[in-house]
Amino acid sequence: MHIGFITPEYPHPELPGSGGLGTSIKNLVGNLIHENIRVSVFVLGTSIEKDFIENNIHFYFFKTSRFPGFTWYITRIKFQNTINAIVSKTNIDLLEAPDWTGITAFMNFNVPLVIRCNGSDAYFCKLEGRKQKWKNRWFEKNALNNADSIISASSFTAKKTKEIFNLKKNIQTIYNGVNVNDFRPLDLEQEPQSILYFGTIIRKKGVLELAASFNHLKNRAPKAVLTLLGKDSLDIIENRSTLEMVMELIDKQYWKDVIHLAEVPYDNVSKEIAKAQVIVLPSFAEAFPMTWLESMAMEKAMVTSNIGWANEMMINGETGYMVDPCDHMDYANKIQLLLNNPNLRKRMGEKAREQVEKLFSSEVLIKKNIEFYRTEIINNG
Repeated sequence: MHIGFITPEYPHPELPGSGGLGTSIKNLVGNLIHENIRVSVFVLGTSIEKDFIENNIHFYFFKTSRFPGFTWYITRIKFQNTINAIVSKTNIDLLEAPDWTGITAFMNFNVPLVIRCNGSDAYFCKLEGRKQKWKNRWFEKNALNNADSIISASSFTAKKTKEIFNLKKNIQTIYNGVNVNDFRPLDLEQEPQSILYFGTIIRKKGVLELAASFNHLKNRAPKAVLTLLGKDSLDIIENRSTLEMVMELIDKQYWKDVIHLAEVPYDNVSKEIAKAQVIVLPSFAEAFPMTWLESMAMEKAMVTSNIGWANEMMINGETGYMVDPCDHMDYANKIQLLLNNPNLRKRMGEKAREQVEKLFSSEVLIKKNIEFYRTEIINNG
């Protein structure tokens, strides 16, 4: 079996930074390779044109060509034709692409195409209550309608996607998985009263609400220190630095206790997670976030949001606390409770890893993915 992945991002030294989407694809690719399944990865819209083999993965980096007035269409046809040629030459059996901005819209392939829902632009706009660009919606709907099959990272995302696009197709849920050997408890000393948020500094991940919660926390836990690990972003509403907005919301007297780490090598992220006593992930919009899975696998005490997908991943009061990010006082209370109770942190962390090992480990989910691919190839090949 030979699977091809079409993606706008992927964690690789020669490419710009990648988010959770690229990480989830990388994890899946690595597990397929481990199961002796051939994999090709097509990264579209890069700044370099290149193909090479690395770690038994055949990579193809495609640049976007510029054609005034017709760039989007001509480029897609070019990508389609090039990928189809490689499909025929290398005997790729199935292609997979994410739902984000309809990357495969208006493309037709010679093998079955699966769309995996990790959160489309329409999905995130719906959860955030903002208007979507018509072009993105047009592309996403076309891509979903043209796919042979659709799978989703969570049942919540599947349900919302069907509602948003009025889809009649069945959407099967296969959760994102995490490698529990790569993300495991590390024997590193935890920094006292330390709190870690990691991910892009962006409104939809609840960082503005976190700032307000931190103010409440500092009134009762004066030694608490918050680390924000991730790149800053331009706020979609105010069109300025989200990090600046976060700092404006935090009382100036607490600024000395806020640390921002913009760039940390991917392999070092787990060390930053290990050093924190409490992980805070108050997101409003996710599909099935890798940051949560990674933290759970590392036996970390967590305070997350309580929205949609969270109920499929977490057990409130057992694997961590699920709190409405807008309830700043309750969010601060739960952080303080964990900071002050090492036994509770340990118990919740152990339960969280147990949950991941049972339901969300790569070892468990790779079998479901392979079974799905085989069925699709037989039914649509």
